[in-house]
Amino acid sequence: MSSFLLPSKPITLYIDADACPVKQEIFRVAERHALKGVALKVCVVSNSPIAIPRDEMIERVVVGGGMDEADNWIAERAHAGDIVITADVPLASRCVKAGAEVIAPNGRAFTKDTIGMTLATRNLMDSLRSAGEITGGPKPFSPRDRSSFLSALDQAIVRLTRAGFRQAGN
Repeated sequence: MSSFLLPSKPITLYIDADACPVKQEIFRVAERHALKGVALKVCVVSNSPIAIPRDEMIERVVVGGGMDEADNWIAERAHAGDIVITADVPLASRCVKAGAEVIAPNGRAFTKDTIGMTLATRNLMDSLRSAGEITGGPKPFSPRDRSSFLSALDQAIVRLTRAGFRQAGN
């Protein structure tokens, strides 16, 4: 019976890459886990070509330049056992609903417990900006954000691996 099992699909990391400040960190973490035997695939999704390392586990996906093209491509594919890296709250909401792990570049995890309030806050701030309120932008990306992200991504890969998702050779 085991001879009829399909090969294990790797854990896929989907990067909403156009404005992602942690692409190089993702590549390094993925390489480290791959060397430990974790089956990984990294999809770098953007509206225009982005330089990526030459590595068979890393794939560049260039989608059309239309509004939300990259978001739609990721949301249509992300599911349980995958990790999505994005700062886009509506995309995060779609991916959380699909069962994917979702992490912002600052290391903040979007979860079923937090996404509703996060989306509501985002929509409120968007409405205030549309009404002419000056709400300020996001705080500058810091070394602490980078460190938090690295920790969150590492923990997500370990958690999925321990849960039985796509260990190489299984």
